Amino acid sequence: MTAQNEFQRHAIAAHLAQQLAGPARAISGFQELLFEQVRKLGVAHIAPDLERVGAAARQLNNLIDSLIHGKADYGNGEGRDIEARLRHDLRTPLNAIIGYSEMILEEVEDLRERTLEEDVRVMLAAAAELLAHVDAIAGLARSRNITGPQSAARAAIDAVGLERALIKNERDAGAGHGGRILVVDDIASNRDLLSRRLQHDGHQVITAESGSSALARLAEHEFDLVLLDILMPDMNGIEVLSRLKAEHRLRHIPVIMISGLSEVDAVVRCIESGADDYLPKPFNPVLLRARINASLERKRWLDRERQYLQRIEAEERRADSLLHAILPGQIVARLRAGEEIIADRFDEVTILFADIVGFSPIAARLPASELIKRLDSLFSMFDALAEKHSVEKIKTIGDAYMAACGVPEPAADHADKIVALGKSMLQAVKQSACDSDSFRIRIGVHTGPVIAGLIGRRRFVYDVWGETVNIASRLESQGIADRMQISEATRRALRDSWAFQPRNTVELRGVGKIDTYFVQN
Repeated sequence: MTAQNEFQRHAIAAHLAQQLAGPARAISGFQELLFEQVRKLGVAHIAPDLERVGAAARQLNNLIDSLIHGKADYGNGEGRDIEARLRHDLRTPLNAIIGYSEMILEEVEDLRERTLEEDVRVMLAAAAELLAHVDAIAGLARSRNITGPQSAARAAIDAVGLERALIKNERDAGAGHGGRILVVDDIASNRDLLSRRLQHDGHQVITAESGSSALARLAEHEFDLVLLDILMPDMNGIEVLSRLKAEHRLRHIPVIMISGLSEVDAVVRCIESGADDYLPKPFNPVLLRARINASLERKRWLDRERQYLQRIEAEERRADSLLHAILPGQIVARLRAGEEIIADRFDEVTILFADIVGFSPIAARLPASELIKRLDSLFSMFDALAEKHSVEKIKTIGDAYMAACGVPEPAADHADKIVALGKSMLQAVKQSACDSDSFRIRIGVHTGPVIAGLIGRRRFVYDVWGETVNIASRLESQGIADRMQISEATRRALRDSWAFQPRNTVELRGVGKIDTYFVQN
């Protein structure tokens, strides 16, 4: 028989065994569960029949396991004789299970214990299913003949396709990149053997002879995988694993535990402590290679995922920085909270407009790059001053600069902060003058109610509207270079002592006459 047919035969036999051994194991599992429930409920008279079911279930499972692993001894019998004996041997425990389970079912029905009744019925169903497949179970004794397409179809799997897929995966795994692996074992021969095998498979290997030296290596180097022995004199493997998983820099490194301990408790303890896999000594080299390749591949995907997450976080920080650059922090917080329409009415806000005097002639004389450079320098300086005085920059409109205080968060000293900002702006512009084309500004300030809100979807703008804004703009346009003109409303809102120079009554279209003042520089 060729190696290919041998693999296919094993695949088909394993599939049949899985289908047929499952119900047998289920019977044992439900028998144990029922026994526990019976003891809790104190119905001891059911226990003897349950024990008989358990004995029959163990007999059945042992027989099926021996068939699956080819250990059943039926002498030199041939063909149908063997199958007939198998059918007899299988039906004996099955009939016992069914008979006693039916008796137990009658008992629990009288007790009106619904949970017990349901479990007994499941156990009976599993026994009936197995009884219906006795012929197939007996056929496992002739599994060496299960090689043709008809048998494969009966097993409901494509053994040829499975083999091809496994071969492809093996080639793909062999084509993968090697990893940097730390081998930790206190026995030198074990370290040497593992290192030799891993290096032969294309991996870089560093060894450690104890738990403490392993932690030292981990502190010095980057690793893709750790193969860690459990039984070591100075620090056992589980202690090393716990230390490794407790450190943020190391916790993402996959760990495969390798040990002579094969007890389930040891395996469970390792997995609970964060191990990715567990292999008992002496290890199977093929299985070891497969587990290592799988762990390295998972780490590569996790590394990619971390890189993507880091990029996403960087983009989120960048987007957050941009949002804070164009919107007040409180508005950004409200956007994040899910508000879609942000609009507020404020009863008392102070608005400032600053405009460059004679901007058009200067713009005509300067090269475009020089003009933009000067505007950027001027408005950047205004931004820094606005932040210093806790004033909110609203926007720039051409060569004009608009700021407000009292939005988006009310402030009792809004007028004082705006006037302080205006004086700082005038002083900074005066100090930065260097030639005949240096900028000069005039400022207008007014206090009153406004509506403020966020508009736009693709490009957000936080803006303010209302007559207060219009009056501040007109006070600026009717002002004088190097001076700040404020309204009577602003003067009344001021809390600190400022020096004023009454100007006159200004006629504003649509508003009427208002008294204005120049703030002394």
